[in-house]
Amino acid sequence: MFEKLKNFMAEVGGASAARQFGEDDYRLAAAALLIHLAKAEGSSDEPERTRLTNIIERNFGLDAEATGRLIQSAELRDEQAVDFYHFTHVLTRSLDQTGRLRVIEMMWEIALADGVVHELEENIVARIAELLGVSAHDRLRLRQSVAAERASGTQFAGAWTAVAAKE
Repeated sequence: MFEKLKNFMAEVGGASAARQFGEDDYRLAAAALLIHLAKAEGSSDEPERTRLTNIIERNFGLDAEATGRLIQSAELRDEQAVDFYHFTHVLTRSLDQTGRLRVIEMMWEIALADGVVHELEENIVARIAELLGVSAHDRLRLRQSVAAERASGTQFAGAWTAVAAKE
């Protein structure tokens, strides 16, 4: 509660760019999962890395500097993590079902960034969807939606600010 008040005061005071991403920040949790997925095949390649940066900037409404800090923090958290539970727990506590669906949609954007969804990537998305309470039907529907958007060459217009967070 105190952390949310402190973050709000920092944003009002114009210090949001200098703000750090705390352990319970849903953006940090989501970014760590996206990074884990991007590195699933050993290391993230350039299309996935570019896509990751774009997804984070667009969905979290961050500037380039804040996006860089978030990615750096998320990479560290991902390296330290032993499982997905902490991240999915933060997301489940912080986001409603629409927000959790949006996380899975972003994961498909990463998985499809290079044009091919590898078996390991599909498995990671399935495990995280299950931990977030996203049905297999919704997970597959989101994959088809992202693949169709990618095939048509259009950019996703969704923004994280449109996702309802629990307060």
